[in-house]
Amino acid sequence: MSRNGAVNRKTKETAIDLKLEIDGTGQSKIITGIPFFDHMLELFTRHGLFDLTLEAVGDLAVDAHHTVEDIGICLGSALSEALGSKKGINRYGDCLMPMDETLVETAIDISGRPGLFYEIDLPSEMIGNYDTSLTSEFLQAFVNNAGLTLHSRLIRGGSGHHIVEAVFKGFARALKEATRLDSRVTDVPSTKGMI
Repeated sequence: MSRNGAVNRKTKETAIDLKLEIDGTGQSKIITGIPFFDHMLELFTRHGLFDLTLEAVGDLAVDAHHTVEDIGICLGSALSEALGSKKGINRYGDCLMPMDETLVETAIDISGRPGLFYEIDLPSEMIGNYDTSLTSEFLQAFVNNAGLTLHSRLIRGGSGHHIVEAVFKGFARALKEATRLDSRVTDVPSTKGMI
């Protein structure tokens, strides 16, 4: 059974074509016009073992905000589509991710209840044309459209680059665990009978 989702979204600010395969091998083809963000999404696919094809054109002459947020919307929607009924999934995932001097803790619940609890003390810093404060905007858009709860907490860190990288890697590893199929779970992993 293939678990994939595809989203084509066009607004006055962005045009996005995205395809996600949950049970992939970490392959990606990503073009957003924001090189550092491309790198973060490549890390996400590699460490989550997701396959992702993404082409985004946005109003980068204004700034990267619309593009980053809309990609979060599309990726979250594609994940929700790929998970379908959510039968057999692990549901929960967590990760303690080191990146040199940085340590980030991540926990996910595919609960159907969107929530972002982002405790990353990260000053706004430009890495190329990527404003690091957009990381929380991306994650908020993702959880709203995927219907999951995400906790991301900085335990220690110095470099903005390392912190954002640890956030994306930890997010990927926790999501890989939460979306993993467990052969012992034959229904939705909830006493309610639905997520």
